[in-house]
Amino acid sequence: MIRTTASALAYLVSSIVAGFVGLAWSLAASLGVGLLSITHLGGPVFLGAAWVTRRLADLERHRARWVLGTAIVAPYLPTEGGTIRQRVSAVAVQPATWRDLAWLVALFPLGLAGGIVAIVVTAVDLAAVVAPAWAWAVPNPHAPFPMRPLMTTVPGRFGLTVLGVLLLPLIARFLRTVALAQARTARALLGPGTHRHLVEEAARLAQTRRRVVDAQAAELRRIERDLHDGAQARIVAAGMTLALAARKLRMGAAAATDVDLARRQLDDALTELRRLVRGIHPPILTDRGLHAAVAALAGDSPLAVEIRGDPDDRYPPAVESAAYFVIAEGLANAGKHADARTCVVTLARTAGTVTVTLTDDGQGGADPSGSGIDGLRRRVEALDGRLTITSPPGGPTVLSAELPH
Repeated sequence: MIRTTASALAYLVSSIVAGFVGLAWSLAASLGVGLLSITHLGGPVFLGAAWVTRRLADLERHRARWVLGTAIVAPYLPTEGGTIRQRVSAVAVQPATWRDLAWLVALFPLGLAGGIVAIVVTAVDLAAVVAPAWAWAVPNPHAPFPMRPLMTTVPGRFGLTVLGVLLLPLIARFLRTVALAQARTARALLGPGTHRHLVEEAARLAQTRRRVVDAQAAELRRIERDLHDGAQARIVAAGMTLALAARKLRMGAAAATDVDLARRQLDDALTELRRLVRGIHPPILTDRGLHAAVAALAGDSPLAVEIRGDPDDRYPPAVESAAYFVIAEGLANAGKHADARTCVVTLARTAGTVTVTLTDDGQGGADPSGSGIDGLRRRVEALDGRLTITSPPGGPTVLSAELPH
């Protein structure tokens, strides 16, 4: 508590100097940029003034950390490159540029008031604590009651000491409260605002959508490859076998063996097509929901799978599809790469979020940036979700997907 109180006092006292510097710079910069804005020097001077203003704002963010305990994130967007006019426009359209200036102006009255109050209350309380050491030197018999007995008598002076010590916790709390209020005001003006959040969110969504498009293109290539190498090849072979059987029948030869072979080839092609359809979107997911689809996966898995969750709970189709493929890939990886024997699948719904968690007893060591996990991450991020994996060497591996709905 002593350290935080000292930091709060230092913050408030230094705000007096910072307020004077901020106001002086704001006035000088505004006047200089305003006068030179009609000349060719207007652009460079504006950029230079903005640079200095940002450095002063960075100093204020550092000072606020004394009280807040955490750094205030700089809200600026990059403006490198381009002409002077383009850079001036890029800096001028950022609300952070003008919020920095607003804080430097507002800091003068806030810092002056807070600093003076902090100095006065601290000095008065400390003077009361050490009253026996100095009050005897300034006797004032004409002081009003109760100051006269407190200042002119030995018991009164020690009474002031007791009173000052008792007030120390209240003074410390007062200083921390005032400093925290001022630092939070600084954070509101100097921290990232709505504009920065919207720009970052737009960039994140653009990146996510690009990853989704890439994932869809890869999925289409996989489907085309599976059709060409699997079902299509089997159907072509069946057609050739039937053509051979027809030729034998025209020649009066037995063709039963060829017909049986063609039937088996068509059965294999049908099985391949069904597997391909299940890989795109299993019908049971639409008909009976996620829990039933996961139960079907568990039945085909070599692992002992325990499913936790409400069997009757239904989710939006996109969420069910993403969750299904996360579970399918997680079970496949656990059995193929982790040498796991058991896996627990948990389906949980909270306010606005569906959480899917897979925990296996495998050997761990899964690569979070591997191609399989990256594909799942793309599918989850397409729904503005979040995929995390924890897989220390020796296990267990915990794969979790949070999907908003």
